[in-house]
Amino acid sequence: MSGSLSYQPELFPEYDNSIFSHVRFNGRSGAFIDNMSLPVHRWYRYSAGFSADWVRQIIHAKGEKYCVLDPFAGVGTTLLACASENMACWGFESHPFVHRIAAAKLCGIHANIRETKDVFLKFLSRANGERKNSSTIPSKLLEKCYGPEELSILHHMREIFLKDYDNGSPSSELIWLAITAILRVCSGAGTAQWQYVLPNKKKSTVIHPITALQRKATELLQDIEYAQRNGWNSQSHIIQTDARHPEIPSHIQVDAVVTSPPYPNNYDYADATRLEMTFWGDVSSWGQLHKTVRQHLIHSCSQHAAAEKLVLPEILADPVLEPIKEELSEACHLLAEIRESRGGKKTYHTMAAAYFRDLGIVFQSLRNLCKPGASLCFVIGDSAPYGVYLKVDEWLGSLAVAAGFNSFQFEKIRDRNIKWKNRKHRVPLKEGRLWIEG
Repeated sequence: MSGSLSYQPELFPEYDNSIFSHVRFNGRSGAFIDNMSLPVHRWYRYSAGFSADWVRQIIHAKGEKYCVLDPFAGVGTTLLACASENMACWGFESHPFVHRIAAAKLCGIHANIRETKDVFLKFLSRANGERKNSSTIPSKLLEKCYGPEELSILHHMREIFLKDYDNGSPSSELIWLAITAILRVCSGAGTAQWQYVLPNKKKSTVIHPITALQRKATELLQDIEYAQRNGWNSQSHIIQTDARHPEIPSHIQVDAVVTSPPYPNNYDYADATRLEMTFWGDVSSWGQLHKTVRQHLIHSCSQHAAAEKLVLPEILADPVLEPIKEELSEACHLLAEIRESRGGKKTYHTMAAAYFRDLGIVFQSLRNLCKPGASLCFVIGDSAPYGVYLKVDEWLGSLAVAAGFNSFQFEKIRDRNIKWKNRKHRVPLKEGRLWIEG
């Protein structure tokens, strides 16, 4: 693979100060793909998210200064949108790796441009220099995803960073983020940003690590200049904590919540970052993901429920589920019955019960953080594991009211799961906004 790659060893070109002079709102709340054309948001594509422009529209519509909270901050969509509108914002994120990405973005937009450019120049010069004869990162996963040349260069970058640059400064975190962000485009395996790693699937386009890092460095500098020229503030803060039981400063009180929690659709957010976390040495195996990441997350995948050996009656007995217990119990017991006839026997029954219990606890925590009269918007999607429909919008709304909020209504954005050719499950689904008033 490496023999077919070509690249220019010169360092990145000057950045264009006017590249984002025509950024406009589009307002599609469920479309994270739009963020990939927006400054700073494009630095790292995460597999979950929603439109930053839509968040900015909400802020504009309010027409006044207030404090926003995103209890599922991810890579910082709401936080950065608020920063761009000079609005105060807090974010919670329990995934340690994803939290670092968001934190790097937030500190990065206020980095000294000249200093950051000099640091990147020196780092790129060393990364493009002679490499010592050392063993590559010991990982079967990485060996499956990269050719020997690419893996050697990436390992060289990693060693330089950890030895001489990993000091917590804005420039340091931007280098870490840049290397992290290029890992998938430098792989010849199936490593698209929105999917799990598929080592046996091959990509037609692979970018050389030096070229990729040059481009990412240029992108970061362009966006930092744009953010500073347009007065993005420093009032957005992210805390690594669990939205169910957040450990936060006692003075936090917010006027609004804008977020998109995990959907109960069996997507494993821990596995989604396995390639990057393996590269940096945060995990060494798939099994280690649970201890390092998954156990801190909302129960939204069957791997999580199976690993913790959850017991359905114990979950359903939790008082937080009382408002929806009858319907939820019926759905979960049906899932328990169906799974016995399925080859994978996935633990959707305990996953679903634990998911709604988790969100019920989140609403209780939010009630204590929200000022009277606060408005909440959750971008959500429903689910139908094994074809059993879960009334996500109705059940979450009921849990919010039970937690002390006044009312809820659901606004559909789009239909999902309606292209049924060669599909096992044919239950129409939807995505939309759950508006909650407090």
